[in-house]
Amino acid sequence: MIVKFLLIFLTYTSVLIEPLDQNCKSLTLFSLDQITELDDKLQQYFSEKLVFKPEFNRTLVSFQANKTKALYRCFKYKEAFSVSLVQYLLEKYQINQGNILEPFAGSGTTLFAANSCGIDAEGIELLPIGQEIINTRKIIDLNLSIEDLKRIEYWKKHKPWLETQELEPLPELKITEGAYPDETKRLIEKYRGALKLENQQVKSLLFFALLCVLEEISYTRKDGQYLRWDYRSNHRQGKTPFNKGEILKFEQAIVNKLDEIIEDIQPSSQQLELFSGNLDKGNIKLYQGSCLDILPTLPVNYYDAVITSPPYCNRYDYTRTYALELALLGINEKELVHLRQQMLSCTVENKTKDLLKINSDWRRAINIADNQKLLQFILKNLEQQKQQNLLNNNGIIRMIRGYFYEMACVIQECGRVMKPHAPLIMVNDNVRYAGISISVDLILSKIAEELGFYIENIFVLPNGKGNSSQQMGLHGREPLRKCIYIWRNGK
Repeated sequence: MIVKFLLIFLTYTSVLIEPLDQNCKSLTLFSLDQITELDDKLQQYFSEKLVFKPEFNRTLVSFQANKTKALYRCFKYKEAFSVSLVQYLLEKYQINQGNILEPFAGSGTTLFAANSCGIDAEGIELLPIGQEIINTRKIIDLNLSIEDLKRIEYWKKHKPWLETQELEPLPELKITEGAYPDETKRLIEKYRGALKLENQQVKSLLFFALLCVLEEISYTRKDGQYLRWDYRSNHRQGKTPFNKGEILKFEQAIVNKLDEIIEDIQPSSQQLELFSGNLDKGNIKLYQGSCLDILPTLPVNYYDAVITSPPYCNRYDYTRTYALELALLGINEKELVHLRQQMLSCTVENKTKDLLKINSDWRRAINIADNQKLLQFILKNLEQQKQQNLLNNNGIIRMIRGYFYEMACVIQECGRVMKPHAPLIMVNDNVRYAGISISVDLILSKIAEELGFYIENIFVLPNGKGNSSQQMGLHGREPLRKCIYIWRNGK
C-alpha cells in the first residue's frame, strides 16, 4: 500500500517538478493538461454540431475566389471572403428578402452579394479603406453614367496626368516614408493633381484605381502583421533581405487597373442595369465607425440575417498592412493610433476597452465571458507564462481577453437587433499562442448559446490552417480549425 502511494505521489509530482529543469515551466504543464481536458469536454458538448464540410474549401472562404469576379477583383482585400460563399449561404438558408447586417463590412462582399440578389444590406466598417471601396462600388452601381465611363477611357488612353503641371503632394505616415521609387512618387502626385479637374464620380473612380495599385508600385508587400519592405528600398529593410519581385512602373500599373475597371463595368448585354438602374437590386447602407459604438444604436428585431467575418484573433494589424492606402486617404499619425484602438482587439497593441462605459447593458455578456472555464484557464496559463518570461509579447494576454469579451458584446447586440430565429453566420479561425491551441469556434459558440442563440452547426473546413513557423518550431505542427458558424437567434 505504501509503495502504491509512493508511486502515485511520484507520478503526480513529476508533472510539477520535472519541468524545473526546462526553464521553470512547472506552473504551465499541469494547467495545459486542464486546458486540454476542458477543450475536449467542450468539443464533446458540440460534437453533433461540428460537421466536416468538404465543399467549403479555403478558396471559397478567402479572397482567392474573388480574383475572377468583376469589381471584387479590383482591390486586393486579402481579409475578405468570397462573393460565391455569400451567394451559397443566401441560397442554402433561403435568405431572399428583408435586410442583412454585416457588422465587419470590410470591402463590402456581403453587402454587394446581397444587393445583387435584391436584398437590402447594412454594413458597419471602421477602416477608411473599406469605406472607400464600398462607397466607390455604390457610385459605380448607382451614379456612373456612360459619359463618366468614356472619361475613364480617355484617362486610360491619353494619360492626362503626364501633361499637368499641378502636383498634389503625397500624404505619408512614418511607416510609409520612402515606400515608392522617386519617379513613381512624382507621377502619383501629378495624377492626383490632374484628377482634381474631374467631376465627383470620375474623380472617385480614378482615385479608387490609384488605391488599387499602391502595393504593386511600392517597395512593400502586405504580410500579415505589417508591411514587408523590399531590399531595393533606400529607407528601410527587414532583418532578412526580401525581394518582392517585379515592382511595376506607375504608368503600366494604373493603365492596367483602369482597363480592368472599364472591362468590369462597361455596358454589355449582361451589365446594362449598371446604367439604366436595376430595380431588382437591394439597397446598401454603410455606417462608418466601430461596430461596438454603432450596434447599440440599431433597432430591435429588425434584421433577417447577420453574415460576417470579424477580424481573427491573430495579431494582424490592419492599420499597418493598409498603411499605404490609409496615408493616401489622408489619415494622420494621431488618427492612425485612434483607429488601431477602436478596432476589435486583435493586435497586441490594443488597450483594454471599458465595455460597460460604451454600453451598460453589456453586463450580461461580460458575466458570461467571465464564466467560460476554458477561456479563463487559457488566460490563467498565459499569465503564468508571463510571470516566467515565456511569452514573446505580454500584450497577447490583453489581446485575447479583449477579443473574447468584445465579441461577447457584439454577439449580444446581434441577438438584440436580429429577428427571432434569424441566422447569424460567421467565418472565423482558431489560433494558437505559447503552445495553447485556442478553440475560438467552441468558446464563441458557447458564449452565443448562453446569450440565447441556438447552435445549428459549426462547419469545419477540410484544410486546417497551419500555425506559425515560430509556433511549429517550438511546439510542432498542429492544424487549426477554420470554421463557419451557423447560429439561430433563439428569442
